[in-house]
Amino acid sequence: MSELVLGKKAPSFSAKNAKDETVKLADLVGKKGVVLYFYPRDMTPGCTTEACDFRDNFARIKKLGYNVVGISKDSPKSHTKFIEKQELNFELVSDETGEICEKYGVWREKVFMGRKGLGIVRSTFILDSSLKIKKIYDSVKVKGHVEEIIKDIQELEGK
Repeated sequence: MSELVLGKKAPSFSAKNAKDETVKLADLVGKKGVVLYFYPRDMTPGCTTEACDFRDNFARIKKLGYNVVGISKDSPKSHTKFIEKQELNFELVSDETGEICEKYGVWREKVFMGRKGLGIVRSTFILDSSLKIKKIYDSVKVKGHVEEIIKDIQELEGK
């Protein structure tokens, strides 16, 4: 994996969305950028809380010119169920092969309930419209994270 560095271009990718359509990173960017967030699994408590927080604040993020995209290793079908059940208003991308997770360095060893194993470490990246990395959040805590992102985007945009 290449080292992800602020100011450098983010790794590009193509993957399936919940509608089973192939999307490219460049297609997912808002006017000013995109918030890419990696999460472990659809329908789990922490991931649902995080997704609903993005859902509830999506209009605020969109108003700042940014799009939101969630990425996990769940299938497009699983993403569809998650979107429908939680009434999500943003795109979810499926990384079943783990290739995107590897490129972004979020597939790592972690400890869950006292057991070590490989998994997605909850992480978020703010990219500008030219796909340069503006902010990296590693080992994210769900509570307050979306609010922190909005504050940071406002600072990046000088608002």
